[in-house]
Amino acid sequence: MYHTYVLYSERFNKIYVGYSSDPIKRLAIHNSAENTGWTSRYQPWKIIYQEEFETKTEALKRERQLKTSRGRSFIRGLLQ
Repeated sequence: MYHTYVLYSERFNKIYVGYSSDPIKRLAIHNSAENTGWTSRYQPWKIIYQEEFETKTEALKRERQLKTSRGRSFIRGLLQ
């Protein structure tokens, strides 16, 4: 199983969309002190939304959908 997930940094009002086979482990990596990527600047993160898919291809497709303006509007709606 694969998951598409949405992270939110309340402190910085930032959203991150990704996919993983283990979103809880991936969240720990995003919040880790060893993280040197884009998400390291906006810690701490929390998962505010996730969907489960049978295949990696489906999860990646949904990730791309959530990164569009319509997808971002959907995510912002979750926050209100």
